Amino acid sequence: MVRVKINGHEHVLQTEPLARLLDVLRETLGFTGTKEGCGEGECGACSVIIDGELVNSCLIPICQVDGCEILTVEGLAVDGELSLLQQCFVEYGATQCGICIPGMLMAAKALLDSNSCPTRNEIRAAIAGNLCRCTGYMKIVDAIEAAVAAKLEVK
Repeated sequence: MVRVKINGHEHVLQTEPLARLLDVLRETLGFTGTKEGCGEGECGACSVIIDGELVNSCLIPICQVDGCEILTVEGLAVDGELSLLQQCFVEYGATQCGICIPGMLMAAKALLDSNSCPTRNEIRAAIAGNLCRCTGYMKIVDAIEAAVAAKLEVK
């Protein structure tokens, strides 16, 4: 039995202890926003945040997250409204096929949680573990910069 908090909600799971977190999220719990790209930890499509750290969920056995707090891309929206970061991805055309975007959003979220005002180079470094073949990285970096700028305007 594994107890875990996902997007703020407690879950108690009866599953194989070595089942991949990615599979449990998608198939057992229905968090299909988390995507499988390579299944080998190389592309970042399956990125989630566990206890504040960005990880590839395809590499994590479910037994390793017992007692942890997990944030998936579904947890970014608030009351059905896109987060500022998600809104900027849409506004700046940083989305296309949708395979890499959940992981890119999670990498950006992890960065902004630890650095509220990153430079363009820091943004590039933060998303370096996430591969995109459709949109290209410029629009994604621009969207993250816009989210930073919008947050700074609000303060």
